[in-house]
Amino acid sequence: MYRRIYWLLPDLESAQRTMDDLLLARIAMSRIHFVAREGSDMSGLHSANVLQTSDVVRSAQMGLIIGAGVGALLGALVAVYYPIVGDSPQWGLAAALAVAGALFGTWASTMIGVSTPSKRLARFTPQIEQGQILLMVDVHMWRVEAVEARLRALHPEAHLEGTDPDIPAFP
Repeated sequence: MYRRIYWLLPDLESAQRTMDDLLLARIAMSRIHFVAREGSDMSGLHSANVLQTSDVVRSAQMGLIIGAGVGALLGALVAVYYPIVGDSPQWGLAAALAVAGALFGTWASTMIGVSTPSKRLARFTPQIEQGQILLMVDVHMWRVEAVEARLRALHPEAHLEGTDPDIPAFP
């Protein structure tokens, strides 16, 4: 189980030193993500990708649920009122339309979610726009306190902004 720790760093040099310290603490590069203002120099940093900076995962989940529900409802109506063979309901058609609805809903909502900024990162937007760099580091839940203590000791210029108790498993 991982927890995501958020830190705000004042500049690129501080971010690079922080990343080096996290690597020395045996945190994998794939678990370290930086977010900065559009067009900022991020050389030497592991930038966050679209999965961390957009609402694509949440949108896909919502699309899956809504698409499956609408598909199942439509499938049930078609199965009962418009059976393909005979007069009995065709429940296999209802299941097929539920799956098709889930797939279409996931696809359509993912296209929207890619262009929507992450709601988890919305609280950091003013600081990022002022030039600060956001560090998101995913660590095992039993290492959270140790990593926070290490960063507090080595980087007094950084500001701990909290811990997210439930990071998405996918990104």
